[in-house]
Formats: sequence, C-alpha cells, structure tokens
Amino acid sequence: MKTGVRLPVVLRGYDRGQVDALLRRISQALNGGPPMSADEVRATRFDVVMRGYDPRSVDELVSECIRELQARAPIRERPGRSRAQPAWLINWIQNARFSGAGIRSGYDVRDVDAFLDRVIAGLRGSAPPVTARDVRESAFRVVRLGPGYDEQEVDRFLLQLASALERR
Repeated sequence: MKTGVRLPVVLRGYDRGQVDALLRRISQALNGGPPMSADEVRATRFDVVMRGYDPRSVDELVSECIRELQARAPIRERPGRSRAQPAWLINWIQNARFSGAGIRSGYDVRDVDAFLDRVIAGLRGSAPPVTARDVRESAFRVVRLGPGYDEQEVDRFLLQLASALERR
C-alpha cells in the first residue's frame, strides 16, 4: 500500500477524518496489527463533506488496499477459491497431451506446462486460483525451432478449460 499518499482535497469530497482512520486501520492490518478483511473495507462508507478528499482518488487507493489485503489473506479466504477439491479437473489437466508442432511454429512447451502447473496449484489451494479469464488471456512464447506444442490444440484445450472453470 502506498503509505504517506497525499490525497487531493476538493470542494465536496469524502470526510478526511473517516478516510484517514480507515487508511490507518488498513496500514496496521498490513503491518501485523489487528486483522481487517477486504470485505470490511468494501463495506465502509464515507460522509460527503465540504473540503473533503477527492472521491475518485480515495476509491482508487481503497481498491488498491483491498487487492493487497486479498493478496495477503490465507489462500482459503481468497476470492475465486473453490469449495470442493476438483479432482476430476486436476486429473483432466494432468492427462492433457498436445501434438508437437513439427516444422511449424508452436507454443513453447515450458510456458504451456508451467501455466497448466499454476492452474493445478490453484485448484489444489496451494497457490492463488487461476480464473477462466486468466486462462482466456494467457499467452505463450512462440518457438520456430525447438520443442513446441501445436497452437490450435492448446487453444482448443484452453477454451474447454476456461468453460470448465466457469461452471465450478
């Protein structure tokens, strides 16, 4: 979290005392003080007063604080964590096999394998969860010579994986 941030004051804005108090509590929580959840921060409302902090600036800073609180939360409390152990999904990913690209260009084998390992770790709860959006937005280096997976096969698999993650 950006400590010591000077928020702009506007004619009508959020109550400075309320905002400062919240930021102090968040800072304490992030530095080993009394814990505070991202949901508690989200539920906080500020009064609008004359000569208060710029609402947009405060909202951006508070959003950044929420992301940091979530990142430091125990993995089981992080958003997107599935409640059930999706053993079938892990098994399906582990058993995925892709053809080599041959003389055509293909996705770097190490990049694809590392990404799928990250998805599995997220499903097991030993790493932050990978979302369907993360899967859709994944990108891999393309290799011309060397070990590469067939791009179309990987793309088809990732579309199916994203759909499966959405249905959980």
